[in-house]
Amino acid sequence: MIKVTNASKNIAGKQVLDNISLDLEDGKTYAFEGENGSGKTMLFRAICGFIRLDSGSIQIDEVMVDGNHIYNDIGLLLENPSFIEDLSGFDNLAMIASIRKIAGRDRINEVLKKVGLYEAKDKAYKAYSLGMKQRLGLANVILEDPNILIFDEPTIALDKKGVEALVEIIKEEKAKGKTILLSSHESQILDYLCDEFYFMESGKLTKYNK
Repeated sequence: MIKVTNASKNIAGKQVLDNISLDLEDGKTYAFEGENGSGKTMLFRAICGFIRLDSGSIQIDEVMVDGNHIYNDIGLLLENPSFIEDLSGFDNLAMIASIRKIAGRDRINEVLKKVGLYEAKDKAYKAYSLGMKQRLGLANVILEDPNILIFDEPTIALDKKGVEALVEIIKEEKAKGKTILLSSHESQILDYLCDEFYFMESGKLTKYNK
């Protein structure tokens, strides 16, 4: 379970997270809607331990997430994922996989096929189109089969086939019982995939029913 309690964060005089409390159960898919700058990305970063809260707490299972501790079993796709420009798509994933030593060559090839990048796996990342870069980011999210998956505007730059691949991947991961957090301006995708719905505005979070 992900438990967020009275989480607040102010950056440069702007309240990006405003007293947010949230309980997310294992095995569900959660939608987060809101305009750009509403705080969705900051909430995702806080859950991953990338930013330190001014007040409040975040706990995932038995781990208290803060600036010193993170929960390792998370796959995260933020807008505009970054990789090493001169490495191929395959080699970028191989370098990431070498850190935790969970995924080998077969798994890397498997996820590249899932996202439609297998034929371009040996091409340098700097030669990838924006859509291909987004696909590689998606491959990275599922590479090590994490229990929690976070997708922040994952459809950006994806063509129709890329969006279809994304939806199929999320359906597959949901069927495995993964906990999935998904933000998107594509309301039809959220309606199709998600169990519960949240809306963010000016750092405040509210739950709503479809």
